[in-house]
Amino acid sequence: MVPAARAALFQARDVKGESFILVAAPIGDGSSAQLNIYEQRSGARPCFAVQGANPAQVNPLLSNFDFTGICNRFIDANGYSVRVGAADLATVYRLSVIKDKGDTLLMALPTKAGVGPEMVVARSGGAGSGFLLLVPEPGWTIKRRAFGGRTLGHVYLQRDTWPDAARSTATAPVDRKRHV
Repeated sequence: MVPAARAALFQARDVKGESFILVAAPIGDGSSAQLNIYEQRSGARPCFAVQGANPAQVNPLLSNFDFTGICNRFIDANGYSVRVGAADLATVYRLSVIKDKGDTLLMALPTKAGVGPEMVVARSGGAGSGFLLLVPEPGWTIKRRAFGGRTLGHVYLQRDTWPDAARSTATAPVDRKRHV
């Protein structure tokens, strides 16, 4: 799957999971979305508010003030990537938000043949619009990337082991034509 040399380059460090949320953030008219990860770094003021359930709506409060030192916002692959076990999969997997059968899914999709299965990382738990909370699937956690003992700003969506291929996708194949 992934060469051992890649596995040894970066390490993963635990974080306070309750300080992070995964968000399907609308793009343009809202017909598509991208992954945003928000981190509450201090208690100076809230970075986000979550309301409701299935799906929960997120109010990105950090967009209304200078959040320097209070919040972190990870909005693209420079800020986050996929990790399974000791393997950093940043170069062979991409994270995509996909609407599928009344749910919004965060999928880890291979960018090269033979590297591993498609994996459902998180889901909203229902259809909705606006900023939606994505709840990690069992086994997925957030970790911070480290190099040479130094903790970096990049975060991982990580599993300790590869999921079973049968359980890693939604109950039916995901329709990528509805990719958002």
